[in-house]
Amino acid sequence: MAILEKHKILEKNASLLLVFSFLVVTVGGLVEIAPLFYLENTIEEVEGVRPYSPMELEGRDIYVREGCYVCHSQMIRPMRDEVERYGHYSLAAESMYDHPFQWGSKRTGPDLARVGGRYSDDWHVQHLRDPQAMVPESIMPKYGFLENRMIDPTHIADKLRVHRMVGVPYTDEMIENAVADFNAQIDPFSDGADGLLERYPGAQVRNFDGKPGISEMDALVAYLQMLGTLVDFSTFEPHASR
Repeated sequence: MAILEKHKILEKNASLLLVFSFLVVTVGGLVEIAPLFYLENTIEEVEGVRPYSPMELEGRDIYVREGCYVCHSQMIRPMRDEVERYGHYSLAAESMYDHPFQWGSKRTGPDLARVGGRYSDDWHVQHLRDPQAMVPESIMPKYGFLENRMIDPTHIADKLRVHRMVGVPYTDEMIENAVADFNAQIDPFSDGADGLLERYPGAQVRNFDGKPGISEMDALVAYLQMLGTLVDFSTFEPHASR
């Protein structure tokens, strides 16, 4: 009864209730937030995950610029129907170098977390040119203009430097070779292709749109073809099961 009486006093005094509510929220917030300052990493590192190559990063920026995230998510939930349709559920580590992440909040179109390698480069190019020609029921707008927009790579190194400032582990070597790596990714026979693959294991090297020069279409398709391909899920084991 004594506790009940004290509780009534607290409920009837607005100022006292406000003070105690503030104390409860403060303590709860500290309990949740404080441990994060002492953890070296809140995301389990997964073998295969690496920073984007210069061309993939450029393609990702085009993806963001054109608002693709508005209709496509990149987060497969650990539910049977999602895993059966799209593939292995998404890992936090797969988005650790995304600024901002592309999880999305709506699926007007399908999830793209595992789209890499599911379709040919030509399919992607044709689909971006005329979505309805490939998927008649699609309401996706046309992006054929990307083929006519050529990319000047002189800014690529600066972009890598900015991403390093927010935690992406681009090395001095990666930044120094950014332009060369960008140009090498569309030519598997170039002198720089080996260096590119050494710095970005698993990067796909080829002329993505089949045309001379490096267009925004090349970069976007390079980004799409990379999604979901970095982690070998045939050998991956969740940390909890180790």
